[in-house]
Amino acid sequence: MNGRAGARRRAEAPGRQLQRPTPDAALEPADGAFDRLIYGRVRLGILSALAVNQPLTFNDLKMLFGVTDGNLSAHARKLEDAGYITCRKTFEARRPRSEYRLTGTGRKALNRYLSHIEAVIKAMRRD
Repeated sequence: MNGRAGARRRAEAPGRQLQRPTPDAALEPADGAFDRLIYGRVRLGILSALAVNQPLTFNDLKMLFGVTDGNLSAHARKLEDAGYITCRKTFEARRPRSEYRLTGTGRKALNRYLSHIEAVIKAMRRD
């Protein structure tokens, strides 16, 4: 009998629940407060950059992260839709200029995320 087939039959046995860990299970707190919206490199980078350098333009952010216009625009839109950042569009010498700022909600979300990551690091370094 194949080892995998036997394990599958045991897992499917009536009355037996097999819990499969998700790839990010170690990062998920029990209360589900982990904000997956800012988990990615670009979104976390946008929030972090705006936390220390407000305001930043679209081109500033694009240069910081080395992403395409479309990629940055999509990530910024998600953060804006969540209320984490605001975007003010103006024109300068007939050229469009998008300026981003971190909102109070965005700052709280970033601080919660950083606190969670710090707790994970602390738990992992326990001897």
